[in-house]
Amino acid sequence: MAADRKHMILLFFMQPFLLPHGAKILTLCFVGGSHYLLMDEMSRLLHDSGHEVRMLLQFGDGMLPGYKMRPSPYQITTWSLDEGYLQEFREVFLQHQKDFFMGRNGLGAYLAFMGQLSHQCNITLHKSDIFNSLRDEKYDIAVIDAFNPCSFLAMEKLGIPFIAFFPGMFANAAQIGIPSPLSYVPVFQSQLTDHMDFWGRVKNTFMYFASHIVERKVQATFEDVIKEHFPVGSRPCLSDLYLKAELWIYNTDFAFDFARPLLPHVQYIGGLLAKPAKPVSQELEDFISQSGEAGFIVVTLGSMIPSLTLIEVLKEMNAGFAKVPQKVIWRYQISQWPRELELAPNVKIMDWLSQNDLLGHPKVRLLVTHGGMNSLMEAIYHGVPVVAIPLFGDQFDNMVRIKAKKMGTFIPPEQLKAEILATTIRKITDDKSYKISAMNLRVIQRSRPFPPGRQFVRWVEHIIQAGGGHHLHPYSLQQPWYQQYLLDVILFLSVCLIVTGYSILKVLRFVVGNLCSSGKQKQN
Repeated sequence: MAADRKHMILLFFMQPFLLPHGAKILTLCFVGGSHYLLMDEMSRLLHDSGHEVRMLLQFGDGMLPGYKMRPSPYQITTWSLDEGYLQEFREVFLQHQKDFFMGRNGLGAYLAFMGQLSHQCNITLHKSDIFNSLRDEKYDIAVIDAFNPCSFLAMEKLGIPFIAFFPGMFANAAQIGIPSPLSYVPVFQSQLTDHMDFWGRVKNTFMYFASHIVERKVQATFEDVIKEHFPVGSRPCLSDLYLKAELWIYNTDFAFDFARPLLPHVQYIGGLLAKPAKPVSQELEDFISQSGEAGFIVVTLGSMIPSLTLIEVLKEMNAGFAKVPQKVIWRYQISQWPRELELAPNVKIMDWLSQNDLLGHPKVRLLVTHGGMNSLMEAIYHGVPVVAIPLFGDQFDNMVRIKAKKMGTFIPPEQLKAEILATTIRKITDDKSYKISAMNLRVIQRSRPFPPGRQFVRWVEHIIQAGGGHHLHPYSLQQPWYQQYLLDVILFLSVCLIVTGYSILKVLRFVVGNLCSSGKQKQN
């Protein structure tokens, strides 16, 4: 009887923290590649926690080349873009890939890509049958991929409260009000560390103002979409939609990133795809066993790059791998390997590989990567040093952090030569300090109070139970910029100081004038 009473008391106090029923949750994925892998993982975590989950997925050929999609335990609503447009988009992407490997990754390519997302968004928002069906479902919350501005427009159209998940570092900090002191917080794409000298701080300041110009250009690419799909008088602004998120979650970790201030409505949950390794296939195990003490290297340039368009780059990489003592397991589309190019004898290519499981293998020595966040989180989780060939987006900034943490280094793509690649690999694998640093970062990441998957689910449930994230949002998000920076106060105090100084000066002049007049009268 006493045990039953204790049980009832425990349930009474736990009731506010328990969801009476599984919530209805919508997840949005409008970009393929690693973005899909993350959204799929989060959808599975929410489903496994007892929630009713549906993913709204823009599906297309080439979304994940070589990847066999796992059976989904949650519901999926998919649609595909027109095949003619998809072929055009693939050709544009391949051209961009060539530019990236030649070191051309400027603003024009980024804005062109955002233009493509805008065009896709226009097609997506015309799917009125899908949007009407989802609106009728009355979802409690949505979790969206915040990389694509179209996700915010879709949420506005559906009228569902949402959590924004950003698949990388704090690249859009300025847009959502995160404090970013320019003296030690590097601006996105500045390629600076938190240890900036004078000229570094000057560069960071200029980059900060330039980032606002770039953001305005990005938002401008979606203006026509907004005009077409929202009536006059209720047309949203992307800047305002970013602030409507109940919570912002970033796919990063301070084992990797530089320490910086955050606000309560911002959480970081990096490493959702990093897990204890499972045994690899017997085919791979047989190949790895031939490596002896040298071990093996994992090579993958991202989920969206299954092969290389520039034969010159491919030849340099293949020749570079031939010069190292390790075996090399390379994710490369077998059908795209040139017949005239002989594969290095120590290299095995595969259409797809289980990167996480290979990085957890005891004989792995190095990851050669493009520097994407998911790959780096998995490398940190397993304590594996890194050599990167960063191509675009956040990859250069990611590798600046990896280099600063002494876990690896990177080679700019335009400098990629066989001898440089081989020398860099030997340097990182022979110098044990890189492995020690990687293992230290592994301890930092793994010793967090809660694993990332559980942390993510609990935050989503907290927002649902609390009826939103309003209690986490500081009032600064509603203030105009001049109030946030106290410019009105500074102006007021400056005017007071000037008026006071002027008054004191006038009084002194009056007193001095009277004294001088009195002195002259006495002399006369």
